[in-house]
Amino acid sequence: MPIDSAAWIGWAAAAGARAWDAFMPLVLIATVLAGVATAAFGPGRQWWRGRANPPPDPAALRHIGGRLAVGFVVVLATASVFALVARLLGDGRTLQRADEAFSQAVAAPVPAGGMAALRQLTHFGEPLVLIVLGVGIAVALWVGGQRSLAAGWAAATGGNAVLNPALKQIFARARPLYEGLPSPAAGFSFPSGHSSGAMVAYGMLAYLAIRLLPPRWHIPAVMAATAIVLTTAFSRVFLQVHFASDVLAGLCSGAAWLTVCIATCEYARHRRESRVSR
Repeated sequence: MPIDSAAWIGWAAAAGARAWDAFMPLVLIATVLAGVATAAFGPGRQWWRGRANPPPDPAALRHIGGRLAVGFVVVLATASVFALVARLLGDGRTLQRADEAFSQAVAAPVPAGGMAALRQLTHFGEPLVLIVLGVGIAVALWVGGQRSLAAGWAAATGGNAVLNPALKQIFARARPLYEGLPSPAAGFSFPSGHSSGAMVAYGMLAYLAIRLLPPRWHIPAVMAATAIVLTTAFSRVFLQVHFASDVLAGLCSGAAWLTVCIATCEYARHRRESRVSR
């Protein structure tokens, strides 16, 4: 069945006009669900408990590096194939026009106080904030003797800092530009760097909390990370510096890289524990 372009664009405009009303309920629901999932599968489970870390194994570190490199290439290659298919299938005018209709409608219902709050919340994903956070956490982990976690944290945050600009170059999408609004941020738009950076940084912080902190902190850490990631991502759309699809893509690419990094850290931990038990 052919796509009804007018229907998609009309739906996008209507969704944009109601986005502010849905914003806080959606964040609240997602945050609560994250807490429920953590209670069910995280704290108290043997495979999540932060046990004493044996010294890093050089052979394991080589395996870790190899798996991170493979994961990075897979995420980048998948995005490249997606970009190629998108170009072969057509020029994407319907998606572009739907994105524009949503973006044009989304800011109108937001009160001045809400917009001021969004301008503050978006700083959670600012490059400078993420750099300071990345360096600070890496140093704290290293000094605290958590060398493997420090390496995993550095690989996650540093890898995303390379991956996101690479994806932007692949898709090369211009940012939204509307009359009466300030000039858009520098660089390409797709995927959103604030969204992917927040997903990786605060998702890894939640993982570190589960690994290192007592169980009573696990659920609050995951819920806080979820709220920060979503509010940071949504702020980019409300501030009209990104299209909604940019933000969705940023969350997805960040989640893919975060999954690779956490899986690699868990592999390294189980490998060390197996070596010690032998």
